[in-house]
Amino acid sequence: MAVPSLQDATWERMIRAMEKVRERFARAVRALEGAKVPYAVVGGHAVANWVASIDEGSVRNTRDVDILIRRADFEATKAAMEAAGFLFANSYGPDFFLDGPDAKPSEGVHILYAGEKVKPADPVPSPEITESEQGAAFRVLSLESLVRMKLVAFRLKDQVHLQDMTRLGLIDSTWPDRFPAELADRLKQILANPDG
Repeated sequence: MAVPSLQDATWERMIRAMEKVRERFARAVRALEGAKVPYAVVGGHAVANWVASIDEGSVRNTRDVDILIRRADFEATKAAMEAAGFLFANSYGPDFFLDGPDAKPSEGVHILYAGEKVKPADPVPSPEITESEQGAAFRVLSLESLVRMKLVAFRLKDQVHLQDMTRLGLIDSTWPDRFPAELADRLKQILANPDG
């Protein structure tokens, strides 16, 4: 058997990394649905869901999984996730689940709480679970609620996600009026330069 070249090994590692995220994501969703815990997928996977509805070639990979739950459902969520092999952790505030004892927090399943601010200074709280809809394979945050969350966080990766959604026509010049002034101004920045 021939020894794989460095390029082959790198290619295999890249493919495996993406598969691991997909497996982790699917396992988390199955665990919550099996336990009948109300949830909504948020973050990069929610963006991927909306982007794929227009152009699957524009979907970006993400290494973590972000899920919105109600705080009242935390214990049921924890039980379901632990039964699926995840380990609960809390580091510097956010709650998350590690995919095993050697997993990195950046590759975990991050929990956000419906109706609560992620950071105290956030201009608005996270959406409610009712601001979601059933997608083809999982429950996902509605587009407007997702855009609002991305505008609140407004890190570079959030801005890139907003640019992607703008370029694909999911967001347009009528959208700033849907949000409070601070968020509307952020969206206007994106609309003015959707190519970065």
